[in-house]
Amino acid sequence: MTSEHIQAIFDRIAPVYDELNDRLSLGQHRVWKLMTVKWSHASRGDICLDVCCGSGDIAQLLARQVGEKGQVFGVDFSPAQLAIARERCENRDTQKECPITWIEGDALNLPFPDNYFDCATMGYGLRNVTNIPRCLEELHRVLKPGAKAAILDFHRPSNRLMRSFQQWYLDTIVVPTAKDMGLTEEYAYISPSLDKFPTGSEQVDLAGKAGFTAATHYQIAGGVMGVLVVTKA
Repeated sequence: MTSEHIQAIFDRIAPVYDELNDRLSLGQHRVWKLMTVKWSHASRGDICLDVCCGSGDIAQLLARQVGEKGQVFGVDFSPAQLAIARERCENRDTQKECPITWIEGDALNLPFPDNYFDCATMGYGLRNVTNIPRCLEELHRVLKPGAKAAILDFHRPSNRLMRSFQQWYLDTIVVPTAKDMGLTEEYAYISPSLDKFPTGSEQVDLAGKAGFTAATHYQIAGGVMGVLVVTKA
């Protein structure tokens, strides 16, 4: 799947993206995003980056964490998602607490100088980029020495029963729900994307090759979700 095709998918699902996430995860995606921000070690006054920010959930969590003296940049290649992120932010107090800068950009060619960010996050983006090693290298490049990045995404569980449950859930809940919203094609891609996505241990190896000196993959929700936490020396 090309980057243009993926971009078009996320533009089309933008109006119902948050509603679908809530329904399909029973609201648990909000807990997983909080865990991701915690693992990023975002602190008061930090300059933070949220790559593939979508409708802005994690960026707003980062903004609350770093406070009015901090700064948050949300980057996404979908203009439709960014428009929703801006609108949601304007309707909340986050913009007053910590201005968030929304940027249409490419995760494989981030528009920032080297060693710029105190931490970074990425939610449901790594699985959708066309070049995972390049994406990790870009994250490494823009992070300051000692900074961490936390990367949240769906995974294929290693446990056979959990894997079977995940596939049943995708086939009988996710795709039919998306179909009811006229988004069958947009959500049918999830299963094949999971089949191609590197396992947790493979992600750790890729992070090392990208230059990170420490990398740990945490399984959550029975291995259906995972967070890769990486540190730049």
